[in-house]
Amino acid sequence: MNGILPLWKPRGMTSHDCVFKLRKLLRTKKVGHTGTLDPEVSGVLPICIGRATKVAEYITDAGKTYEGEVTLGYSTTTEDAWGDVVERKEVEGQIDRSSVEEVLGAFTGDIIQTPPMFSAVKVNGKRLYEYARQGIEVERPSRKVHIHELELLGSWDRLDREHPRFKFKVSCSKGTYVRTLAVEIGKKLGYPAHMSALTRTRSASFTEEECFTFEEVEEYVNSDRAEELIFPLELGLSHLPKMVINDTLAKKVKNGSRLDEPKDWPQDSEVVMEQDGRAIAIYKRHPDKAEIIKPVKVLFND
Repeated sequence: MNGILPLWKPRGMTSHDCVFKLRKLLRTKKVGHTGTLDPEVSGVLPICIGRATKVAEYITDAGKTYEGEVTLGYSTTTEDAWGDVVERKEVEGQIDRSSVEEVLGAFTGDIIQTPPMFSAVKVNGKRLYEYARQGIEVERPSRKVHIHELELLGSWDRLDREHPRFKFKVSCSKGTYVRTLAVEIGKKLGYPAHMSALTRTRSASFTEEECFTFEEVEEYVNSDRAEELIFPLELGLSHLPKMVINDTLAKKVKNGSRLDEPKDWPQDSEVVMEQDGRAIAIYKRHPDKAEIIKPVKVLFND
């Protein structure tokens, strides 16, 4: 079994829990996820099986889409609804929709984020959440991320102190902390804030509509239709440029040979080498040798 199973991760499970459960259900050890989702976050989690585990990083690196909720009035240690309260400030008066839309517009494009203390980012060989659990705050490296689209959801006109929350949809690059984005949006509006809900609706090319729940996975497995759950691994590489190659060149590619750079080779991108619709390797420009390309990964050599 080789391919990608788009799983709808339920709340209350870690990404590793999902992998462990699928290994049992599918009776195979070669299973890997494509980027962690917090336990309280539900949504699209593509699972790579068999040789598709070789392309997991490409799905992880591709863009994501989330639907979340910002609650104004208090911030928390974890920047979400499950942390301890850090700061409170009651919402005064009303906040109109146009003010929120203006703030969201300011976060579109490249932005700089500092990862929250309760995150898996490593500093000096230790996860930030490990420091946080010991009550130690350390200097955190800021990073540039890209917000492709940030849209306000719902049809409300004004927020008041009784309902100081709103929903949004964000399409963003790898490494974006939506929790931190929610906090930053609140600050721009003049209030401490936190992310009170989050769902991932897209990961790379996989969407909510394509996902299977664990209940559905069990049904397919019990009726000997497990193969119908699996999407081709090529879908995990659909955001990369492709080069169709003939049988003669395919033999060299399967052996991991270095090749002369073809005309119109993309400047800074890795390229999927395809034979008869099958991705057999990923190539890139050689870093030291001009007009030569070399393999990054050989996916199939049979």
